Amino acid sequence: MPNDFQRDSYADDASLSAYERAAEQGVDPRCIPKSLVGPPPVGDVIVSPVYSDQDRSNWSFLFKRQMDLLKSHASQVFYTGVDTLKMTESRLPALSDLSQKMEAASGWKIARIPGLLHEADFLGLVSKRLFPSTDYIRGVDELDYTPAPDCFHDMFGHMPLLTEPSFADFYQMFGQVSLNAKGSQRKMLETVHWFTVEFGLIRRDGGIGVFGAGILSSKDEVGHAMGGGADIIEFSMERVTSQHYDVWHLQPVLFVLDSFEQLVSEFRAWASAQGILN
Repeated sequence: MPNDFQRDSYADDASLSAYERAAEQGVDPRCIPKSLVGPPPVGDVIVSPVYSDQDRSNWSFLFKRQMDLLKSHASQVFYTGVDTLKMTESRLPALSDLSQKMEAASGWKIARIPGLLHEADFLGLVSKRLFPSTDYIRGVDELDYTPAPDCFHDMFGHMPLLTEPSFADFYQMFGQVSLNAKGSQRKMLETVHWFTVEFGLIRRDGGIGVFGAGILSSKDEVGHAMGGGADIIEFSMERVTSQHYDVWHLQPVLFVLDSFEQLVSEFRAWASAQGILN
């Protein structure tokens, strides 16, 4: 991963998201957020691309590798979600099929998007229980790491958790609250998203499990997070919202929840105190 980008250098800039600030540092142009030019296709109307044999091979390789790396390290909700969505290494799924299964499980649908979205567009979709997803998969040269979003990260990392009702409810509330946020509140919410949706941990029988998509879909983050490479801290909104992070490095600090109900309760109380809960 690039090692010349430090979040501290822009910690006082509340007007840009982490990826927008990263783009200003000359990071991969695919990581520059894009704005939607019209409503994206949703659910059954999404037309799946014609995937090549190499695309399907890449999906199979990534799926098998991550499941092997995760072993028993992921949260049970993730494994249940993979089963609910009927994801396997043998088939690169269509967004329309995943959307149908997700809607039946939690009331969420999938919106097909062209790449990394501008914050307002992304949150606008999430607030309506629509998960923004790409449908292209990384190439052979980026199997170990890609800085840009792709459908493996979106499908494998994010979608299983959105079949779980309490997490699905939290994520919609997060989108709705974020649309009301201003100034430093935006920065705090960005940090909450990072340490929950992307890099969250949760207690389970026998220890700690991963539920954040940034760990679930990453070759290096799994071993780093579960092998002692990160300091694991008990989750609290006060701690999370004051924690700096870097989008391009292995994460040195992670937070662990007791349950998704804790996440919903603490987030609702914090947003209410901030005056941004509808």
